Amino acid sequence: MSSETSPQSPERKPRVAVVFGGRSSEHAISVVTAGAVLRAIDRAKYDVLPIGITTDGRWVLTADDPERMTIADRSLPSVEQLTDSADGGVLLPVTPASREVVYTESGAVPKALGEVDVVFPVLHGPYGEDGTLQGMLELAGIPYVGAGVLASAVGQDKEYMKRVFTSFGLPVGPYVVIRPREWENDQAGARKKIVDFAGEHGWPLFVKPARAGSSMGITKVDDLSGLDEAIAEARRHDPKILVESLLRGREIECGVLEFEDGPRASVPAEIPPVSAHDFYDFEAKYIDSASGIVPAPLSEEETRRVQELAVEAFDAASCEGLVRADFFLTEDGEFVINEINTMPGFTPISMYPRMWQETGVEYPELVDRLVQAALRRSTGLR
Repeated sequence: MSSETSPQSPERKPRVAVVFGGRSSEHAISVVTAGAVLRAIDRAKYDVLPIGITTDGRWVLTADDPERMTIADRSLPSVEQLTDSADGGVLLPVTPASREVVYTESGAVPKALGEVDVVFPVLHGPYGEDGTLQGMLELAGIPYVGAGVLASAVGQDKEYMKRVFTSFGLPVGPYVVIRPREWENDQAGARKKIVDFAGEHGWPLFVKPARAGSSMGITKVDDLSGLDEAIAEARRHDPKILVESLLRGREIECGVLEFEDGPRASVPAEIPPVSAHDFYDFEAKYIDSASGIVPAPLSEEETRRVQELAVEAFDAASCEGLVRADFFLTEDGEFVINEINTMPGFTPISMYPRMWQETGVEYPELVDRLVQAALRRSTGLR
């Protein structure tokens, strides 16, 4: 069939490639997210092609087996566990002339797997959520779910995200950035920069990778004695680090979803303090399954305000498809935006699907709306 055939042609169902895994430290969470999407997507409406990216960056065909893509007995899944081929690989098209996906294996003739109409990239972190994959799909002319190149890059880099928000008048908390060259050339000077920041804003501080997610690499630092260890942990994930002061208040999240008439906000959720953890870290989110409160116990005015800010953040970063916007509601009643996630956690226990379920959009419908939004959009500058 010609690549000019419309995805909506009665000749076949639109084909969705669910791409997951990847080289980032959030590999396992991406696998869990993909399992949830594969479980929910309407097989009567779409053909589905699961494509995994191994931890070393190899693209492979995987088993279409959502039951194996879960966290079981505190054990994290991986793409490697879902493929039997040691050397087989998947090649996506590299030009808009064809959307044909090809499977290659050592010593065998390449096998055409058919065309892909849309990619659902459920990747988290670098090399997937940061605009790199999005740029490749733009070059290939393949529509995809979620934010474009610019919004993905902004959403991944917490420094530039905050700079964009500030330029649009959105309130952000105090922070300081230590760039790779600063630390490599003058550790004493970089350390003093952080200590001076603490002198102005107080301890504790949160030291985190500037371009990571799922609370990976974040350390709460109560005094100077823990600073170097926290910097080392953050730099293990990203050579650029972000240091933030503690904002006292409630943690509030809000989902944004693209509808035919524009983005809309979900009911917000609240992340209550987790007694067994210093903050809402990776283990609290995914291993111990700490649960948020949906909907958040806010006044009508507070709910309206955080929904407005979430949509403003979506527009400020030029997002598409979906976003989860995270806020602090400070003790003086003001909302401060912490960050956005352009491909938020999408597991069955994740806050984004839960907020939309409470708003009236069930998980399968949520997946369908995202695929349909991608099919409506063309690739290229926008």
